[in-house]
Amino acid sequence: MRILVTGGAGFIGSHLIDRLMKQGHDVICLDNFFTGHKRNIRHWIDNPYFELIRHDITEPIRLEVDQIYHLACPASPVHYQYNPVKTIKTNVMGTLNMLGLAKRVKARFLLASTSEVYGDPDVHPQPEEYRGNVNCIGIRSCYDEGKRVAETLAFDYHRQNNVDIRIMRIFNTYGPRMFENDGRVVSNFIVQALKGIPLTIYGDGLQTRSFCYVADLVEGMMRLMNGEHIGPINIGNPGEYTILQLAETIQKMINPGAELAFKPLPQDDPKQRQPDITKAKNLLDWEPKINLEEGLKMTIEDFSSRINEAKS
Repeated sequence: MRILVTGGAGFIGSHLIDRLMKQGHDVICLDNFFTGHKRNIRHWIDNPYFELIRHDITEPIRLEVDQIYHLACPASPVHYQYNPVKTIKTNVMGTLNMLGLAKRVKARFLLASTSEVYGDPDVHPQPEEYRGNVNCIGIRSCYDEGKRVAETLAFDYHRQNNVDIRIMRIFNTYGPRMFENDGRVVSNFIVQALKGIPLTIYGDGLQTRSFCYVADLVEGMMRLMNGEHIGPINIGNPGEYTILQLAETIQKMINPGAELAFKPLPQDDPKQRQPDITKAKNLLDWEPKINLEEGLKMTIEDFSSRINEAKS
């Protein structure tokens, strides 16, 4: 198949492209390199079945494809709050453009949505039926509400124009190729521990997150795209950890002498986050295989080699 991946030079997108290329598809990677990086896809550049297009999806584009994995959007608070207007434009205009393309060429369209649509949840764990608790004028809403609108658009294109859609709600994902400075908790802790600086914990560290290794996530994403179920479907690891537990695990693995530094909790930071993955198990026969320590080990090796490379 000819498959388009928007945001394909990013963290998750590049791992997805690796899988698609190995399966023998023609892959088009679309990225404006706001948070993506050429090093993530450099190994495919000379492959005749791979095409890289520098393009901003807030502008329309005409292509002939069979499937569209729509991942393009800054996904960490540091990046999406840097230019919140651009973030919501990417979520709304970008998704409109990609759905328009899917409609024209009759491609199947998968939206990478997010657990952020649940906001600061008052239902735990979060099933797909939960409608969320989002502050629509808060500092995170360019992303949270942007993704909620993207889901709305996908369902409206499906109902009105019969576009073949899939919607996945991604929970915290980690693994090799994460940005060193993306402000996400796993990358923050790993970089701080490797550099010997105190690990920054916001609030009391008792807020929880669930961490899914990127290879597991990509497997769930591909099963959803190629299955019969529209979604939305939660894809994430139901193992729930406090931020303090995560900090202590990484501290122990890299630098047991590293200090922990506590800072105030940012506005609208969710207190709990854990996916209910009953639907993914039953409908996609999917659940994560890689446990946190195993995944962290591979992630730390990747960060360590990049930091050492930068030093030399």
